[in-house]
Amino acid sequence: MSDAGSSVPRRQLGRYLRQAREAAGITFEAAAGQLEVHRTTLYRIEQGKNAVRAMNVANMCRLYGCTDELTQALMSLARETNSRGWWQSYGDAVPTWFELYVGLEAAADTLRHYELNLIPGLLQTPAYVAAVMRTEPGRRPEDVEKAVAMRLERQKLLARYLPSAPELTAIIAEHVLRARLPGQAMAEQLDHLIGVGRAGTAAIRVLPAATGPHLASPAGSFVILGFPARNGNGDREPTTVYCESLTGALYLDKPAEVAAYERAWKSLEALALDERESEKVMQSIRGSGHHE
Repeated sequence: MSDAGSSVPRRQLGRYLRQAREAAGITFEAAAGQLEVHRTTLYRIEQGKNAVRAMNVANMCRLYGCTDELTQALMSLARETNSRGWWQSYGDAVPTWFELYVGLEAAADTLRHYELNLIPGLLQTPAYVAAVMRTEPGRRPEDVEKAVAMRLERQKLLARYLPSAPELTAIIAEHVLRARLPGQAMAEQLDHLIGVGRAGTAAIRVLPAATGPHLASPAGSFVILGFPARNGNGDREPTTVYCESLTGALYLDKPAEVAAYERAWKSLEALALDERESEKVMQSIRGSGHHE
C-alpha cells in the first residue's frame, strides 16, 4: 500500500494499535505471528511509517480484544492514512471522544502555541472553560461539567514526570487577556497564567494590542508540535502544525507547510513581549479590572 499522504493519521493509528497490543499483554513477536505479518511490517505500522488497510486493523483489534467502538474508530482512522492532506471533521466517522490532537499533544516534547482568540486549552482554568462552553446556546450543565473534567485531565500533561512534560511556549494576543467574563473567571485565569509562568510550567508571552499586521496575521491561531527522537536512534516524527476551526481541524506535516508556519512563529517571537514584560502586562490588566 502506498505511503503517500499525510503521516498524521498513520502515526496516531500506530500509537493506538501499539497501546492496544500492550494492554492486551501480547508481545510484539506473538502479535506478528498471530497476524501472519513480518515483524518489520508490524513495526512500521506501530511507528506510523506504513499505511494499513481497515480490514487489517479490524483483525488486529480482534486479536487485541478492542471494544467495537474503538475498532470502528481505528478502522475509520485507517481509511484516512492515504489522504494527501488531512482534515478531521468533528462528529464525522471518528467519534468526538477519539481526539487525534490530544494524542499528538501527549507525544510531543515541544508545543509552540499562538492564540488569537482564547486562552490555550492547556492553560485554561475550570471557570474559564465553563464560561467558553456556555457561549453555545442550549448547552446542558452536565455537558459543561464533562468538558471541564476532560480539560483538567488533559492538563495533567504539564505535570508529567515520565516522560518529561512537553516544553510549552504560548504567545497570546493581548485582547484575549482583556476579555470580559462573568464573575471572577477572567481574574482567576490571569492569576493562573502568572502562576504558571513563575513556576516555569510554560513560557507565557503577550503579543501587544498595538501590534500591526504581521507574517502570522493570515494564519490565525495555530500550534506547532515537535516530537522527540524515537528509540534513541535520532529518528523522529515530523513536526506537525495544528489549526482548528468551528467544524474541524487541519493537520499539516509537509516540509514546505511546516516551514511557512516556522517563519510565522519567528515573526511572532520578534514582536511578542518577553516573559517578564508579559507578566507585567497581565498584572496590569488584573489590577485594572478591565477584564470584569
